[in-house]
Amino acid sequence: MLRSVGQRRVTGETVDPRVAGLRSAVSRLRRELAGHRVEFADREIAEDELAALDAMAVSGAPEVWRLRRSLLLVAGSLGSVSALAGGLAAVRNAVELFGPPPPPAQR
Repeated sequence: MLRSVGQRRVTGETVDPRVAGLRSAVSRLRRELAGHRVEFADREIAEDELAALDAMAVSGAPEVWRLRRSLLLVAGSLGSVSALAGGLAAVRNAVELFGPPPPPAQR
């Protein structure tokens, strides 16, 4: 079983800092969303896509277009929930570290 210690795994393998940043940002937004007690129509979509983002990060080599698609769904789902704007911005910044989206022909 691998356990993370900072940005190094117990096996000695280093973790991509972009992946660590994405996981941290997603975790923060998931906590903020869980603490936000006001219900809204697309909450479940946001929760599902945040779980998908975390799963992609755990895989270690997420596809940029999939990251961006999930980010778009999360942003659309949260709409104008201003209380979550900081967490959403952190996720967006973390996704952007993986680079620009590839041209449509490469998807």
